[in-house]
Amino acid sequence: MLVSTHDAGKDNVMTISWTMVMDFSPLFAITTGAWNYSYHALRHHRECVLAIPTVDMLDTVVGIGTCSGLDTDKFSRFALTRAPARHVAAPLIQDCLANIECKVVDIIEKHDIVVLQGLAAYFDTERKEQRMLHAVGDGTFIVDGRRMDRRKMMAAKLPPGV
Repeated sequence: MLVSTHDAGKDNVMTISWTMVMDFSPLFAITTGAWNYSYHALRHHRECVLAIPTVDMLDTVVGIGTCSGLDTDKFSRFALTRAPARHVAAPLIQDCLANIECKVVDIIEKHDIVVLQGLAAYFDTERKEQRMLHAVGDGTFIVDGRRMDRRKMMAAKLPPGV
């Protein structure tokens, strides 16, 4: 997962390996802390964009995660295409399969968890590559892409509109 932020007139992007959907509402959690250059922007501006890359972006995702926005313009270095967001100052990453504009609703410092509420979501239906990456945590990744629909089976448990 990529997370874009905006602070002091500058866009930044970081790689996050731990994310979680919290329930059927648009609540997400990521883990990051003061060791990460983007953390200040998350604490100060309380907003970001979650950008979901695909398998063809693997080297870009790893590259972004192995340098710092403190001394690197990652959008330029990795030739990422910015797109304006509607609700936050952080940019969407047009190269990604999906983007979710978010506001920070809680920071649980004891566990370095940032809780985000999704404000708007965008999905690139024209993108040919749609297999997403999942970091294992040891430098390896799992790739998915097969969709299996069980909405009818789960209808009684799903909130309206899902």
